[in-house]
Amino acid sequence: MSKNILTGLLVSGSLLFAAATTHAAECSNRGVLDEKFCDENMDLVADTPKDPSQWRDPSTLVFTYTPVEDPAVYKDAFHEFQEYLTEKTGKKVIYYTVHSNAAEVEAMRSGRLHIAGFSTGPTGYAVNLGGYVPIAVKGTAESFQGYNLIIITKANSDIKTVADLKGKVVAHTSASSNSGNLAPRALFPNLNITPDKDYQVKYSGKHDQSIMGVLSGDYDAAPVASDVYHRMIDAGRIQEKDFRVIYTSPRFPTSAFGYAHDLNPELVEKIKDAFFTFRFSKDMQSTFGGADRFFPITYKEDWKVIRDIAHATGTAYTKTGLQKLAEKEAAKAAKKRAAELAKEKG
Repeated sequence: MSKNILTGLLVSGSLLFAAATTHAAECSNRGVLDEKFCDENMDLVADTPKDPSQWRDPSTLVFTYTPVEDPAVYKDAFHEFQEYLTEKTGKKVIYYTVHSNAAEVEAMRSGRLHIAGFSTGPTGYAVNLGGYVPIAVKGTAESFQGYNLIIITKANSDIKTVADLKGKVVAHTSASSNSGNLAPRALFPNLNITPDKDYQVKYSGKHDQSIMGVLSGDYDAAPVASDVYHRMIDAGRIQEKDFRVIYTSPRFPTSAFGYAHDLNPELVEKIKDAFFTFRFSKDMQSTFGGADRFFPITYKEDWKVIRDIAHATGTAYTKTGLQKLAEKEAAKAAKKRAAELAKEKG
């Protein structure tokens, strides 16, 4: 699989959904899923195709994780799990790095991606448009691993309460991010602060870039995922004493892990077995905040709070919504590249 295939999806939003869609035959319920899929059991995710000829059983499985922070770190972090997947499925498993949420969704929709971890916000796009079936979240024997939306400022900032954000420059991460954009837009008005109205929003692209931007003074504050913030502290990339946390939200689930809906059911059972019997090594536990396994979840129940936030902010998990996301991500990538070229020349 060529790297240019997926990266090209980021550059040109017009490539999204260029292929003709196949209507789900004799579907009595589709819900909010794209017309390619059916949901007759009403669990809010795409059913396995009724026609066995539509089941896929690839010789090589492609796996990826959401494009946050340093992609190389996560490619290495999931190496042991990839080997376990190979052992359980009897198939070669390769890791493919995607550089945008839109590209990851389109890779799942187009059949290039078989198993994936999607960050909290984009999971809805992957389910509705990509035929993605979430089954797990990183966790422990007791529960899934959650995170909070936190608002950070510099420790010496004059911003000490949420009200102090008025008139400031605040970094949001990306349009589809739950804690980095959607949750702030849904929750902050109840705190008498409205993004874009009471403060200027600037998109940083990623949680770690928001955090580093606050540290460098590029932004006055930022809503970010608490797990990313604490991982950066634990890794020594930042020091907790340099920041002040002025708000902490209720708990959200972290990245969802799952598979493409049209994989052969026998293969799906092997994939599920791999997820639910795998145990994280000490290195993986360190990387993922103490999580030691994949904890079973359902999209219908465990993603309800995330869907509610999306609905409250007018976010639609539709083709148009994803295309807008792709265009925003492409514009940000072009702007970042232009800045890097200018820096090289300067």
